[in-house]
Amino acid sequence: MPKLFTLPVHSSSRGDLTVFENVLPGTLKRIFYISNADGETRGGHRHIKAWQALMCVQGTCDIYVETPNKKFVFTLDEPNKVLVLEPQDWHTLENFTENAIVLVVSNENYNPEDYIYPSYSDTLKVTEPTEEVLKKD
Repeated sequence: MPKLFTLPVHSSSRGDLTVFENVLPGTLKRIFYISNADGETRGGHRHIKAWQALMCVQGTCDIYVETPNKKFVFTLDEPNKVLVLEPQDWHTLENFTENAIVLVVSNENYNPEDYIYPSYSDTLKVTEPTEEVLKKD
């Protein structure tokens, strides 16, 4: 089930420091970012083992997520918002603003055998997107 977190920001006259810690289970093994994706769709898969945390550190984008029972839409529009996706969360990234940069952190290294491409909508009956946004307790 996807979860949206707000990371702590420590502000001073020297700028803002945003802290990413204790968000994903296990050890961080892979970090990458997506840029220059204006008008494109990225993702379109879920994973067998990998958890991912997505942050739009510049600009904005929408993340469409399907679980076996529900669809969600999340807008990443602040650099301290992080969306955590569990392995079973099928997802696409869309509606990138110009110059958007999405940072992705994973607890697994890249493994092409960890990717599952068909969406739940292609194989199951899934309810339509909700306005539901899950926040850290």
